[in-house]
Amino acid sequence: MATPFRDWPWPIQALVFVALAVVIVLLGLYGPYSPVASVRDQLEAAKKQLAPLQAEVNTLRTYDQRKVELQGKIEALKKQLDTLQTIVPEDKQVDQFMLMLQSAAAASNVQIRRLTTKPVVAKEYHYEMPFEIEADGPYFSVLDFFTRLGRLSRIINVGDLTLKGIGETSGQKFHLTPGTSVTGTFMITTFFTKASENAAATAGQPGAKPAAAKK
Repeated sequence: MATPFRDWPWPIQALVFVALAVVIVLLGLYGPYSPVASVRDQLEAAKKQLAPLQAEVNTLRTYDQRKVELQGKIEALKKQLDTLQTIVPEDKQVDQFMLMLQSAAAASNVQIRRLTTKPVVAKEYHYEMPFEIEADGPYFSVLDFFTRLGRLSRIINVGDLTLKGIGETSGQKFHLTPGTSVTGTFMITTFFTKASENAAATAGQPGAKPAAAKK
């Protein structure tokens, strides 16, 4: 005759209850219709979808870093462009350039007697705008004048320099200021990048614009 379960020794009963609990838990976790198994499947599917998304995010982060770097480079290039447009402007800006020359001459105690425009010379990427200048003043003032020209915001080339002492010239046309020791002529060339509307028409046709003589 079989012994009732409740008459079994309690350790055995405990083992049976534990085994039954394990079976119930396993069925709940891995059973075909278990809600836990369904959630686990959804979690696995979500993990599979997450992997490519994480890779895409990492790629976008790389592009975002490159974007910041490129923005910094663009800002630096803009500053360089602004500087270049100052030293080599798009337009001739003749009036401003003449004022710069007159200011440098006045600060150096040099008198500009004549300023004659020469033909604009077209180059591959820019235009040269030369001027022939006649000036006089004390020798060291003339040197200071050339130094000041080198400090102007626009690029300036000085060439064809001819200096003479006052005693070497005859028939002075201007009243010389006290201390004047040399007089001479030279070419000053500045540059611009954009062709004006009548640049082609004026090329090869020099004009003259004398500077006001100081007395």
